[in-house]
Amino acid sequence: MIKILIVDDEKPICDLIDMNLSAGGYQCAAVQDGIAALRMIEEEAFDLILLDIMLPGADGYTILEQLKSMPSVKDVPVIMVTAKEAEFDKVKGLEGGADDYITKPFGMMEFVARVKAVLRRSARQNEDKELHYDELYLNVGRHEVHYREEKVDLTRKEFELLQYLLENKGLVMTRNQILCHVWGYDFDGETRTVDVHVRTLRQKLGEAGNLIETVRGVGYRIGA
Repeated sequence: MIKILIVDDEKPICDLIDMNLSAGGYQCAAVQDGIAALRMIEEEAFDLILLDIMLPGADGYTILEQLKSMPSVKDVPVIMVTAKEAEFDKVKGLEGGADDYITKPFGMMEFVARVKAVLRRSARQNEDKELHYDELYLNVGRHEVHYREEKVDLTRKEFELLQYLLENKGLVMTRNQILCHVWGYDFDGETRTVDVHVRTLRQKLGEAGNLIETVRGVGYRIGA
């Protein structure tokens, strides 16, 4: 299910957006300040972020700048949702990396349509997305993994686990972060599940399995 984060200091706006997007089959989470938004984004994976500009803690432009500097979320689409309607503000948001800019007040039919349009564009971009480290290649759109031109067959979870590590190349991902991203918050298993999947992933990758480094007491990493 597509997960959307709503960042707005007005709870009635959050509730209205949540109600309409949930009715369309999307899973939503909401926070009312910038610091809480950054904390949640670090802990959980989202497919789209709806971001207000005027926020306590950290304003929307600051959050947008930080998002685009984070390897794990820099490609997640962002829609600015704000009462600031001056051309300067729109240009600043779009040049900062936002995918769309919606001014308040807005009609919900148009709002939902624009959310769907941004998600469609994001999906098309991911079709050709390829990640790699050393001679290990992962194609997101074709759902294929190759090492030294040999195809490696993986289960869906093994593929998503490898994709997450490659998207965060050089960074140590904790077991909890991996659980949240690959299995979702609704998964009630233990972090031992991550260790088991990493072990089977290494076995299937063969020699390339050595590229997955265990950081004792923390988690896993690909690439120094």
